[in-house]
Amino acid sequence: MRISDCMKRNIFSIQKSNTLGEAVRIFAERHIGTLPVVDEKGALVGLLQLRDLLTLVMPDFVKFIEDFDFVMDFGAAENRQPSPELLAQKVEIHMKPPESVEATSGLLRASALLHKHDLHDLPVVDADGKLVGIASRVDVGTAFLKGWTISQGGGA
Repeated sequence: MRISDCMKRNIFSIQKSNTLGEAVRIFAERHIGTLPVVDEKGALVGLLQLRDLLTLVMPDFVKFIEDFDFVMDFGAAENRQPSPELLAQKVEIHMKPPESVEATSGLLRASALLHKHDLHDLPVVDADGKLVGIASRVDVGTAFLKGWTISQGGGA
């Protein structure tokens, strides 16, 4: 099975000249975790992830605490707002280099790239590098499961 068989084709993207404020609006309205950054021809040039935006605004102190189960409420840290200056910055400043897979690639390659680069979503491009879809870990994993034959009845 190819990644093109299980990818989402209805994708949202942004250009590097857009602002972080515009990216925030898309993330919030579309309930997505990854926003591919494309040029004017639709070619993938970068990635912006929800977790990267949250890291810009939210303190990163959780990494320093090994066991935070005892903390019931992070209080003011959860209510922090980005500054207007931050929201006015261009996506280009904060985007990461693009990781992608060609639409003709197999599921195993896509899965390996998702894990290697610690991504939740992987942009899918055509042979010219134009964005044509996006596949999540769940998309890839369930595509693998569909190929399994499961016998009816009988337990372990």
